[in-house]
Amino acid sequence: MIIIGSDHTGIELKKKIISYLYDRKIEYADVTNFENQDGDDYPDIAKIICTKVLENNNNLGIAICGTGIGISIASNKFRGIRAAVCTNDYMAEMSRRDNNANVLCLGSRLKSSEREDNIFSIVNSFINNFYEAGRHDRRLKKIREIENMYLKGGK
Repeated sequence: MIIIGSDHTGIELKKKIISYLYDRKIEYADVTNFENQDGDDYPDIAKIICTKVLENNNNLGIAICGTGIGISIASNKFRGIRAAVCTNDYMAEMSRRDNNANVLCLGSRLKSSEREDNIFSIVNSFINNFYEAGRHDRRLKKIREIENMYLKGGK
């Protein structure tokens, strides 16, 4: 399942992505407001999305803020989350294949988000690529070791 959410800046982009997912019969859960609300701060949104992503190893997240950077930083504070800001389909593909990313972070105010076909290509690349393992396992093990040293709780 795709867990999707945005802060106040990303609501319109989120609606477009939800429509894209719906049209393709891709299961999703919108975990944030559908209209702008005071207090829709990206750290709070990251917490909601990442908690849901961690509930099931098959879940992926799509997290949206103005640049994708803030929500990525907040998301990567969760043990087991590998959030990647992607501005093109190649970045999305490689974040999944090499890094086993489980949260796609998008910036609603970026040039890369202006064209729907570009955004849909990024989303498609993220959800339709899979971790290749092998030589990448060594690097992910090192990331888990860092998480174990500095993060409390989680998986």
